[in-house]
Amino acid sequence: MAAIGAALLVWYLFLLPTRLFKGDVYSTVVLDCSGNMLGARIADDGQWRFPECDSVPYKFAAALTQFEDRYFFKHDGVNILALGRALIGNIKSGKVTSGGSTLTMQLVRLSRPDKPRTIGEKFIEAIIASRLEASLSKREILALYASHAPFGGNVVGLEAAAWRYFGRPASELSWAESATLAVLPNAPANVHPGKNREALLGKRNRLLKRLRDMEFLNEEDYQLALDEPLVLQPKALPQYAPHLTEFYNKTRKGETVTTGIRLNLQQRVTRCVNSWNTDFSKRGIADLAAIVIDVHSGEVIAYCGNAAPGNGREGAMVDIPNAPRSTGSVLKPFLFCASLQDGTILPGTLMADLPLNIGGFSPRNFDLEYHGAVPANTALARSLNVPAVNMLRQYGIPRFYKVLQDCGMTTLTRSAEDYGLSIILGGAEGRLLDITRIYASMSKTYQTGKPPRKGFPLTDRVALWHTFEALKGLGRPDEIDLRLVRSVRPAAWKTGTSWGFRDAWAVGVTPDYAVGVWAGNADGSGVPGLTGAMTAGPVLFDILNMLPQGGWFQPPADSEGLLAEVCPQSGHLRGRYCPQADTLLLPREAENSSACPYHKTADGAFELPPAMEWYYKKSHPELQAVKERAGASAMAFIYPENGSKIHLSRQLGGDIGGVVFNLAHRSPAATVWWHLDGEYIGRTSDIHQFTLSPSPGVHHLTVVDASGNSKSISFEIK
Repeated sequence: MAAIGAALLVWYLFLLPTRLFKGDVYSTVVLDCSGNMLGARIADDGQWRFPECDSVPYKFAAALTQFEDRYFFKHDGVNILALGRALIGNIKSGKVTSGGSTLTMQLVRLSRPDKPRTIGEKFIEAIIASRLEASLSKREILALYASHAPFGGNVVGLEAAAWRYFGRPASELSWAESATLAVLPNAPANVHPGKNREALLGKRNRLLKRLRDMEFLNEEDYQLALDEPLVLQPKALPQYAPHLTEFYNKTRKGETVTTGIRLNLQQRVTRCVNSWNTDFSKRGIADLAAIVIDVHSGEVIAYCGNAAPGNGREGAMVDIPNAPRSTGSVLKPFLFCASLQDGTILPGTLMADLPLNIGGFSPRNFDLEYHGAVPANTALARSLNVPAVNMLRQYGIPRFYKVLQDCGMTTLTRSAEDYGLSIILGGAEGRLLDITRIYASMSKTYQTGKPPRKGFPLTDRVALWHTFEALKGLGRPDEIDLRLVRSVRPAAWKTGTSWGFRDAWAVGVTPDYAVGVWAGNADGSGVPGLTGAMTAGPVLFDILNMLPQGGWFQPPADSEGLLAEVCPQSGHLRGRYCPQADTLLLPREAENSSACPYHKTADGAFELPPAMEWYYKKSHPELQAVKERAGASAMAFIYPENGSKIHLSRQLGGDIGGVVFNLAHRSPAATVWWHLDGEYIGRTSDIHQFTLSPSPGVHHLTVVDASGNSKSISFEIK
């Protein structure tokens, strides 16, 4: 007998599974930072069954226990008197009219849906219920029941029912609404808002009367509750952030996810995006996305994955912020900041802006013009492509590739060599979410002096300050039309346009917020005239105008960097012969930067290389031509560069086109003699251009002037 008793005791102790509802699958529920629902997705079994709750609102708990189990808080899982009354009543009526089960026993039955409803099963339910009562508190048992009780149709659980029938969480339900839901699990297949409504109304009102009689609500509340109409039909769940909801349904299926989204801002950003999308769609631009990040918390507080997802257009449900897209120019600030940080450049360092051909890669500026030399910060503000490529050549592709990875770009799937120099002009793909986070991280790092996470590389506050100051400026070739926005708040902002006008970007950051906007077509088709400044830019500033007004970044203290004399003409550290100097706060690594290379003589003459000078003096008429002197370079090839690989295109008539070689000479009246592969081919005066159509292969071109100065390059025709 002792062995049997011990066996029974072991069975009793271990009969309760670690989890009652192991096989249930749940809906994905996405909430904002205050618990407001942003969206939900139905469970895989077709049920609206929200993840288990850990508490039950007071009104529903009172209504449920008064309707189903008045002695719930007094028994230990089994109510012997109730079972006895049910047995006697069933015998008298000749059929089952009452089960006498407690709420705890009903919970056990819900967890064993495949078991028959027999006296033997009732006994097992009672045993398990008593074990359950010994393991969980009454509130925990109520929460489990509320999470798994059926409420009619495909609605399971209190929270799902509250949202489906009343459009709000259970904690906000009235007494009448709580009573309605309390009576539904009793016979959910026969009595629910869509079936036998009069019976449901009678049940609800009788329960309300009992709640009044038991003093859970007063007479006034009782009368008001009786006047509330029954819900007509299930409501559609909120869809304030459908793309974000879908993202979490894939990554955290069956969970309740609380996000940093602020519902009010989310709705305003969505309206803004949808409004602009209506206008853009007339121009063939179908898709538009925007996100807002709180710099201080790092949380995404507004997420519009794509405009008007309910309009049925193809691609409307593409989650743009998480989709890799060609980055255009939005990576340029990261290169500028990194180059400043390690002293490769200074803020105003003159960058060469000349025709380039590097292994067949020939970048052009947006305005198709060249300027000879442009200060680095001006080149960034104007988003000039050629200076950016030259900056990357100086900094190094592998180093910049590592910077992007450490910043948080998750889309660099190829090697640095494979991307090459094009990585700075959109040759790599990035996600709007990742890139906006990087801008936010730069802002937070500047303000706190600490990166938001270990390994974030852009940490020098002086470099960050100069980057923000450069990005605050306007005046680019694709300048935003300020008539399109109500006002322009101070923001460090950058636009980008990918090759073929496929992607338009605008990212802006302030001390408090980072905003990212993308416009284009999700299918990758281009739209003539689609640019970041003219499409994404106005949307960016509309969203910035929604955010609380803040100030600008406070300048760094002198102690945080290096106070140095800088040549105002070249932007380099002041050299021996620089006639003037400005004092500028620079990153500490700037002490390793080079001195001005363009003031070489005691007379203080500003001497650019011939090719740079040839373009530069067009916009700087004050620049005096440098007289020839011993050792000075008299001429230079503007195009192509030495070592270029040139592809000759076929003309409309079928003939192979030629290459126009451009040469700059310091003397405007100079005559130059041209030689190709050692053979004389002609001469030029004043304007030194020569059109050639060499055969495929490697060639050598040499030019000689009347003073015996010569210049040679090699190039390959592909």
